[in-house]
Amino acid sequence: MIHAAAQLWRFGWNQALSCLFPAVIFGALALTKAVDLPWLGRYDWLLLVCLAAQAGMLLSGLETKDELKVITAFHLIGLALELFKVRMGSWSYPEEAYTKVFGVPLYSGFMYASVGSYLCQAWRRFSLNVDGWPRPYVAVPLGAAIYLNFFWHHYIWDLRWYLTAALFFAFGRTVVSFRVGDERYRMPMVVSFALIGFFIWLAENITTFLGAWQYPDQRDGWQLVHLGKFSSWFLLVVVSVLIVGQLKVVKAGRRAAVGADGREPR
Repeated sequence: MIHAAAQLWRFGWNQALSCLFPAVIFGALALTKAVDLPWLGRYDWLLLVCLAAQAGMLLSGLETKDELKVITAFHLIGLALELFKVRMGSWSYPEEAYTKVFGVPLYSGFMYASVGSYLCQAWRRFSLNVDGWPRPYVAVPLGAAIYLNFFWHHYIWDLRWYLTAALFFAFGRTVVSFRVGDERYRMPMVVSFALIGFFIWLAENITTFLGAWQYPDQRDGWQLVHLGKFSSWFLLVVVSVLIVGQLKVVKAGRRAAVGADGREPR
């Protein structure tokens, strides 16, 4: 019983450390909702906080340069999605700001970057290993199709359920193992997708309550984000994990090549 409690504590502590960047965003959202800061709009202050947090994590060694590259990619991918979704009326950012582009505040990209930060941090802190990772010719097109479906479902059929079925087929035998203390645990990869997606959905309820953005049905007052959004986050988590996981696989292959002949592969 004591051992189980200690393991739970270690797991929770490492999860908390992995969530440092998202925690900063939550804190900034809560502060700027409670206090009217001078000189700049709320979204402008949020952008400055996100930039400062990113710089602080890099300079302090909490984040590596390679992880920063991944997080920057998440920021750009998320910002592109935001620009499209706001234009289509899926959600909105009603407050004024100097740092809004086509109705989208630039800080919004950091909310996606925070997911990338969590994945990179958790992968390192829990010493994740993945068995049965799909071949690149399966993983890369699947991730691209899932991401593109967030755009094309506005014009043609929504293929999310077909893509979900393809996902279970591709990752049906994939298992992720992680270390807590001196012990390793195993979990089906699709279960980890669902768990992360569910907790992001919970976080989305908190962030919309704090005014991070606004869905059309929340204009007259906050209400719980529709549970159907969970499927969207589930698939977006898949894209996120595919980006991080595929880069880890490529990097591991490069290290193996270096170890084989002592030279960096061209």
